[in-house]
Amino acid sequence: MRVKILSMRTRLSLTAFFSLIISLIVAQKGDLRGHVYDKATGEPLSFATVFLKGTTYGAITDENGFYNLSSIPIGNYVIYATYIGYDTSSAEIILKKGQIINKNFSISESAIKLDEVSISAEKEQARTEVKVSSISVTPKQIKALPSTGGEPDIAQYLQIIPGVITTGDQGGQIYIRGGSPVQNRIMIDGMTVFNPFHSIGIFSVFETEAIRSADVLTGGFGAEYGGRISAIVDLRTREGNKTRYGGLISSSPFMSKALLEGPIIKFNPTSNSSTSFLLTGKTSYIDQTSKYLYKYALDSLTGRLPFSFQDFYGKVSTIASNGSFLNLFGFNFNDAVKYTGLANLDWHATGAGANFKMIPNNSGMIFGGNIAYSDYNIRLDESQSEPRTSRIKGVLSNLDFTFFGRHSEIKYGIEFNAYSTDFKFTNFLKIPVQQTDNNTEVAGFIKYRLSRYGFVFDPSIRLQYYASISRVSLEPRLGLKYNVNSKFRIKAAAGLYSQNLHSSVSERDIVNLFVGFLTSPDLIYASHLVGGFEVDLSNTVTLNIESYYKDFKSLYNLNRNRRDILEPEYTKETGNSYGVDFLVKANRVNWNLWLGYSLGYVNRNDGVQTFPALFDRRHNINVVVDYQWGRAKCWQTGLRYNMGSGFAFTKVQGFIGDNKLSDGLNSNFGIDNPNIGVVYSDKINSGRLPYYHRLDYSIRRRIDFTKFLNLEITASLTNALNRKNIFYFNVVENKRVNQLPILPSLTVAFHF
Repeated sequence: MRVKILSMRTRLSLTAFFSLIISLIVAQKGDLRGHVYDKATGEPLSFATVFLKGTTYGAITDENGFYNLSSIPIGNYVIYATYIGYDTSSAEIILKKGQIINKNFSISESAIKLDEVSISAEKEQARTEVKVSSISVTPKQIKALPSTGGEPDIAQYLQIIPGVITTGDQGGQIYIRGGSPVQNRIMIDGMTVFNPFHSIGIFSVFETEAIRSADVLTGGFGAEYGGRISAIVDLRTREGNKTRYGGLISSSPFMSKALLEGPIIKFNPTSNSSTSFLLTGKTSYIDQTSKYLYKYALDSLTGRLPFSFQDFYGKVSTIASNGSFLNLFGFNFNDAVKYTGLANLDWHATGAGANFKMIPNNSGMIFGGNIAYSDYNIRLDESQSEPRTSRIKGVLSNLDFTFFGRHSEIKYGIEFNAYSTDFKFTNFLKIPVQQTDNNTEVAGFIKYRLSRYGFVFDPSIRLQYYASISRVSLEPRLGLKYNVNSKFRIKAAAGLYSQNLHSSVSERDIVNLFVGFLTSPDLIYASHLVGGFEVDLSNTVTLNIESYYKDFKSLYNLNRNRRDILEPEYTKETGNSYGVDFLVKANRVNWNLWLGYSLGYVNRNDGVQTFPALFDRRHNINVVVDYQWGRAKCWQTGLRYNMGSGFAFTKVQGFIGDNKLSDGLNSNFGIDNPNIGVVYSDKINSGRLPYYHRLDYSIRRRIDFTKFLNLEITASLTNALNRKNIFYFNVVENKRVNQLPILPSLTVAFHF
């Protein structure tokens, strides 16, 4: 008995001893974090490298210039901050046990220009993060792309990303790896934008000069994102200039725009605190200029391109000395299409919100969040139909917390989304379709990332509750990466996704400018499976290959053709998409190359037959080249070539008189011929349109007057070969409708 008691005491003593050792080891360490800024402007520097001299401790800054080094043994160190084209900065620090040091750097541009860079911080980030189906976009990349009207826009850049398809220049929408537009969540500063693209299809509501970065997640994304089943586009705007007043004014045949920014409280390189503002606005007048400049492209009925829009965005940003920040923002987006004598469409989107990040001085936890209100409404007036209207408005808020470890990171948070929908539509048989609904979504998530021994392990889980249908969705997700060596990486991702919102636009519409929103009668589910690899073919050339499979469940479409109120309001389909995407990126001193190819299949099943979706483009190729030369690279030229196989369409079997029997058998027939009715093939989307080809070209000249004062002149050709790409075929009028023809443009932008 004494032996047993002694053994128990011994075990308790050993447990206490090892616990004491572990606590002492932990206590003998500290954390180091901070931000890296441009000393002249106060702009945070993304992908800067921060490291402790003589150790393996190092980090890469994120899009906010933030870095974190955790679990550092106590002692004296020299910390360095480096960035390409900037002078290196260093500081001596003394790290005590349990201490958290906040160390910021403000570094200056180097007088010595680097001609070539062999080590990329971006590649180092690729080794420590999964980055499956994820592409990060910067304003510099958007502006290098030859753009319609000479105006760079994220809407045009999205179209070159493998797996992304657009159906047309006029009313075209974005489809990402088999998902329809309503299944893609597009956000700005954490807030969902319900209709981010204008009716002309080549311009978005976002101003390129205000964007800091954009992450395009085409599948397999983590649990921090929810409410959509296909893809995420997460845009973040930058702060206004923190040291001086400035901006730009530009004009082209398509639009004019302006940006104004400056400090409210100037950036202090010593304290690194500031308050600044940023205002942007743009207005189109293509509906007026097209009557004189693009007569050959005009619609025979309207005599002009009938599109117009105005966008305004404003932001005030306050940054504290430790990097904590608060942003207040607001927007007003407007769009109009006027077909004389046929239809008028208008939509408006307004909203305001705030986002913040708090970095406590004595805590290893960082937390942030946002709250925003938005209101989107659209109206379509047609000459022979009742008006269509739709409105969605509500409040979104979220809060997240992040803890950093030596090789790991834990992030968790909650999200609250309350919105109302009001939809009214009367079909051609005078049968009304109307829905007014309120919905509340509450979600929580937790995500863990571990990067060790060449492996990156990224599991997460999301729990989402939909109050309007009293349903709970449990959504596990997983991302994996293995660094085979310093140049070759294998990666994979999988997950479950849900949403409770669908659009009035049917996936079978060739084009539908009326984009309304309704609450789904039940949950819409999807599962993703992605696998692939990335390889650094050289210091400047990267190859990325990914295969994917998406399984869509319970896809709802509004039954716009129902013949009486007893028929169901919705039709239900299932579907899947699968394929493989290839992307080669090459970056040298003066030129960049982008080569993307997608092989994709998108199928739907209505319970009777399986058929390819309207936006099923089997092959899609994008080649983008840009080259800079001259003193201070004052000249830049770019070329984009896009080739895509034809979209699917349903063949026509014949025509029939469309007699309207409004009074049944008692109806009186007139002596005039009835309207032509179309009899379509029983096989949905069994035909294929011709291939699509388009070549765009631009050349830009920058004239520098001072360091901050310059003039940019851009000449561009959209569809430079003037290829007649089919948009759709009007079988009733026996007329082919083409995409936009060749459009030359000259843009002048004044930066100050």
